[in-house]
Amino acid sequence: MAFEALTQKLNDIFKKLKGKGKLTEADVKQAMREVKLALLEADVNFKVVKDLIQKISERAVGQEVMESLTPGQQVIKIVNDELVQLMGSKEAKLNFSSGGITVIMLVGLQGSGKTTTAGKLGRLLSKSGKKPLLTAADIYRPAAIKQLQVVGEKLDLPVFTMGQQDPVNIARASVEYAHKHNNDVIIIDTAGRLHIDEELMDELSRIKQAVNPSEILLVVDSMTGQDAVNVAEEFNKRLALTGLILTKLDGDTRGGAALSVKAVTGCPIKFVGMGEKLENLEPFYPERMASRILGMGDVLTLIEKATQSFDLKKAQELEQKLKTQSFDLNDFLEQLSQVKKIGSLDQILSMIPGFSPQKLQGLELDEKELVHVEAIINSMTPEERKNPSIINGSRRKRIAAGSGTSIQDVNRLLKQYEQARKMIKQMTDMEKGRKRGKRFPFFGF
Repeated sequence: MAFEALTQKLNDIFKKLKGKGKLTEADVKQAMREVKLALLEADVNFKVVKDLIQKISERAVGQEVMESLTPGQQVIKIVNDELVQLMGSKEAKLNFSSGGITVIMLVGLQGSGKTTTAGKLGRLLSKSGKKPLLTAADIYRPAAIKQLQVVGEKLDLPVFTMGQQDPVNIARASVEYAHKHNNDVIIIDTAGRLHIDEELMDELSRIKQAVNPSEILLVVDSMTGQDAVNVAEEFNKRLALTGLILTKLDGDTRGGAALSVKAVTGCPIKFVGMGEKLENLEPFYPERMASRILGMGDVLTLIEKATQSFDLKKAQELEQKLKTQSFDLNDFLEQLSQVKKIGSLDQILSMIPGFSPQKLQGLELDEKELVHVEAIINSMTPEERKNPSIINGSRRKRIAAGSGTSIQDVNRLLKQYEQARKMIKQMTDMEKGRKRGKRFPFFGF
């Protein structure tokens, strides 16, 4: 998970502060030294760290904190405020052309994930009512054009190609194609290099001149840390970037790029890639990211993801089944697929306030386990899913063989299902008792 190490260190620091009834200037200075070290270890630019710590310290030793009844909480609030300011203070939205076609150029080094990001961005815009066209302008990397075509096919998005012709001509022709086919957004997947060179920059500059893009977005791999910031600085000097997209922010990254790039380049982060799947691209909200970094979760994003993923009608049907205690393995499988649409388990848990990876030590969050559960249920007959009590020894053996799992795995799932049914029954009984005026029906109160 992104920022996991930084979040834990900051939580440990603030835990000490919250344990003190009153803070002295020495307490604040000691805490700021530890915060500074944690940020540097997270690969945040040292100049950015220096300025950030100075701003936090100036506010933290003021009367507002020293005389507060909850000084530890006040310091955390100050750190949160400054982190939000550091990352851009508010969401930086895309600039759309008011009268014509919006052209978005995606630029960056090879391996940063431009082609996949082009598809992800196209999907996001399509969901919001736009009609995007993906343009294959990377004629150098082997199979780059084919990769974009495959991505476009998966997302049912049109892809404009002209083979190995001049990328400038390809970009220009894609605008004409978009006019004829009523596309209102063009996303140009440009070529990258293993390093920044004159040839690359010259080609990108010529494409920019030819199509006059509304957005020039740099796609950078957040796992490269300060290198990502250096790349952003160089691209910005040459092309005047309008924003950035950070990829692989869900990986084992220290997060320094996300915290440094806006302050160093002045370019806002507009989107972040939170996984390999084509739906794993999110708008970047500085206040939500700051909340995640400080271990306070991100409830708004979790709610948005759940709203987009869950079917209201199915949710109402499930509620009725819970009330009538007719919840079966078909419903269990349906809920599993709904949850998977939101994201991986660790992503979901990281958005819950107060969540700490340490609380789950010893618990394996293996996504493969969910695949096994699906396989086991799919290997059952419709009758077995509806009434699991009929699953005897021979049926368990058949289900295990059909799902490529063991009889122990099947037994474990059935046991978990039975426990869930009992819990649902208890909750239903409690609700009935509450309506009858009994607060704790289990104990006869």
